[in-house]
Amino acid sequence: MIEDGVQGWAGTRRWVEGVLAPGERIAEVTPLKGGWTSRMRRLDIEGGAAPYALVLRSFVKPFYRRHASGLLTREAEMLERLASSGVPVAGLRALDADGRWCDHPSLVMTHLPGTVRIGEDGQVRHRTALLAAQLAAVHAVEVPEPARPRAWQAWTAPERVRTPPATDRPDLWARAVDLIRREAPAHRSCFLHRDFHPGNVLFTGTGEQLAVSGVVDWVETSWGPADLDVAHCSTALALLHGVPAGMAFADAYWQAGGRLTEDGVDHLYWRLLDALAFAPDAEKVAEPWRELGRTDLTPELLTQRLEDYLQALLDRYA
Repeated sequence: MIEDGVQGWAGTRRWVEGVLAPGERIAEVTPLKGGWTSRMRRLDIEGGAAPYALVLRSFVKPFYRRHASGLLTREAEMLERLASSGVPVAGLRALDADGRWCDHPSLVMTHLPGTVRIGEDGQVRHRTALLAAQLAAVHAVEVPEPARPRAWQAWTAPERVRTPPATDRPDLWARAVDLIRREAPAHRSCFLHRDFHPGNVLFTGTGEQLAVSGVVDWVETSWGPADLDVAHCSTALALLHGVPAGMAFADAYWQAGGRLTEDGVDHLYWRLLDALAFAPDAEKVAEPWRELGRTDLTPELLTQRLEDYLQALLDRYA
């Protein structure tokens, strides 16, 4: 059976309906845009006291399906841990991390209000400040040592960086790669989202009423330096909105009360370690962004912005 373009849905649907309250049923299934690692669906539920919505996350791609057990189990644990933290997260409803009952490994959670906002709509600076304050709040979550998530992992290394084949700035890339050719700097560790960027944050309202309504995608949650989360969101903002937006995020994070490495060269290490993982053209992240309307984000533009961002980082911190 094929539904929503994905082979195999009947078993997953039976499993979801099995965890609903008596009399409830799935009335409508709506694909959610903006996901890359997994297939996301909104499930509208009827038949109970009042209609409501759930979100179904399923790992369909072979690579992520192989790693689904660890990823989904980690997300389920984090949703339960964060339920009373003040961080706006979905509530866990059901988990089949190994795909025992579902057609694909899946997790069901409550539906959060709001939408992803990544447009050039005049509110980028306001959203950046709200993103920074929310990330500082995530980093402030206290987790007892036995319950801490896994240690952070790097997403690239000097020997794995692929430079754009047509670049006219090979020296820039070589210098940036050389600066991560070292041991990771000493750092103070905290609770990390590890994939915090505008595509994983929901907003409601506009203008003065703009507010963060949800933080999603907790499969990469880790324990490590705040600089790494800040670096990841900074790179995403630079790609989405240009270098000034990417460079402004760390300052906004400081202003929100966050703590970063005070040594500029050490901070630069984390910023470059993240940015270089997007080489050569950041196409991986751009695909869901274009689904959300940012059709202007061509490979050529992303490469240009990534190179300009690397240069700006070197100019400021090296």
